[in-house]
Amino acid sequence: MKHVILSCGSGGFLYAVPDEAAERLSEYCMEFCTDWLWNSPHAEQYRRTRRNPDGTAFAYVSYTEADFIAWLNRWKFPSQPSFPAGRFDGDAPEPYRDCPRFDF
Repeated sequence: MKHVILSCGSGGFLYAVPDEAAERLSEYCMEFCTDWLWNSPHAEQYRRTRRNPDGTAFAYVSYTEADFIAWLNRWKFPSQPSFPAGRFDGDAPEPYRDCPRFDF
């Protein structure tokens, strides 16, 4: 297991994930947020629709880094579950500054 940093705008969450997930973090994150969330029947709960002021509808997805970890655990690495290892605001603490990072 290796550490990665995930965030959704501010601060960061440190997670321990399988080595492969850490080494290919961007690929897994992009698969999750650009394909699985939009296309999987198992991701319906994340999809939303709103209306613009002119009445036209648009679709979007709503999720957090914890949802990505749940996806990794259920669909990609069920025998090697990822888990939270810390949280921080601002810059990553020194021992984790070189960890792979993805900001959703």
